[in-house]
Amino acid sequence: MRRTMVWAVLALLIPAGARAEPKDSFARIDQINRASLVMTVETGIVPRALGATVARALDQVAADAAKPGAERPDDYLRIEPLITAIAGADATRMHSGRSRQDIIPTVLKLEQRDRLLNLAKALDETRAALLAVAEREADTIVPAYTNGVQAQPTTLGHVYLGYASVLARDADRLRESWARLNLSPLGAAALGTSSFPVDRERLAALLGFDAPVENSYDSGQLAPMDMGLELTGLAANLATTAGSFAQDLYAQYQQTRPWILLREGALTGPSSIMPQKRNPVALYSLRMKASDVVGAAQAFVIMAHNVDSGMPDYKRNQAEPPGRTLAEAAEMCRRWTRVLDGLVVDRARAADEVAADYSTTTELADTLQREADVPFRLGHHFASELVSYGRSHDLRPADLPFPEVRRIYAEAAAGSGLKPDLPLDEARFRAALSARGMIDAAKGLGGPQPAEVRRMLGAAQTRLRTDRDWLDARRKGLADARARLDAAFAALTREP
Repeated sequence: MRRTMVWAVLALLIPAGARAEPKDSFARIDQINRASLVMTVETGIVPRALGATVARALDQVAADAAKPGAERPDDYLRIEPLITAIAGADATRMHSGRSRQDIIPTVLKLEQRDRLLNLAKALDETRAALLAVAEREADTIVPAYTNGVQAQPTTLGHVYLGYASVLARDADRLRESWARLNLSPLGAAALGTSSFPVDRERLAALLGFDAPVENSYDSGQLAPMDMGLELTGLAANLATTAGSFAQDLYAQYQQTRPWILLREGALTGPSSIMPQKRNPVALYSLRMKASDVVGAAQAFVIMAHNVDSGMPDYKRNQAEPPGRTLAEAAEMCRRWTRVLDGLVVDRARAADEVAADYSTTTELADTLQREADVPFRLGHHFASELVSYGRSHDLRPADLPFPEVRRIYAEAAAGSGLKPDLPLDEARFRAALSARGMIDAAKGLGGPQPAEVRRMLGAAQTRLRTDRDWLDARRKGLADARARLDAAFAALTREP
């Protein structure tokens, strides 16, 4: 008893706005009821005195539902009897010009927009983690692959800035989706509005929506389908990128000596029989969650496909896609962030992997064209012959005997009209084959050269700050709208 009283006192010390509101369908229907009551009183649909009675009944129903173990119905038709038991049958006037056909889509949108903002936050945290690694490893030389084969050297900073660019586009899509999502179905009634003077703009404002969905048939019968497809598609797009990132790292674990690993501890797990194993638990946890997201997105496509408009298949509660898909995507981003925070990079090992193969020979062909006017295809043929020679003799590029290099060039140039002498001295030849030389020589927009990496990093960090400001503004807008609703509703409860 004493402990209960202590907690009750502490609860009173917490500002009302700081208390965690239960994020379930009951709470969202209660929010809708409060907005509907305020609007119907303002428009004269419900007399002010009755509005005060209904307001106090709504407060009582909410308080009862907040008690430990209390039932929290998720259907308006199960909540309405609780209201009328306190306020009488006249309380149903609050439902004038309203239907479950517009209540349910509104509940879904209230849920989806919260989850979309949660995803935005998790996505921004993943972007920040990517940029932190990119900044730390801006000059770390790593091999890059095309068709699963080592292609050219780049830097880890360059690669992760590439992933950050993809996530920035996902953030673009998210914000664009928000503009279409944050529109209110409420007041559309069953599908054709009603003869009551329902103020849909006021309902939208009270619930923090930017405006109503204009067409009342669209708002409840069509928008839940195409909006759901957009949201789940957005999540699946993000999950596909997460899967690609995870697979890039997985390739490391197939090496005897990987150059990118997860920090041992919470991110890795042992084997029950093999002492040497340090399984990348966090990595396959990320990959599996990405698969969950893609699967949930496909489930919604199947729900919505080949269904008459107005059917309930694509208007499920928040336990189903697309709400669940957004929640899974946010959890996926959180797992991704943990992986990024736990990366351990062996720079020397990465550089050695590059040096062990011939991925710099593109720059050799480029150098011959740029500095000696050797046609690119001839330079490419010469470089390819060097690769064949080196591999057949188990030589690294740095170990190629220069006399053999000159011989191979003379053979490649035969019949071309060019002089047989290699137009590079040994020092220039070796420099052209070095990974650092190739990276530093890059001049194109968006390349791995240090100046471009620094420029892109700065731009990405600025962009991330802008996106975080957008998120803060959206959340503040919703909080302000809720405060205005609470104030208008509280004024009703104080009526005699």
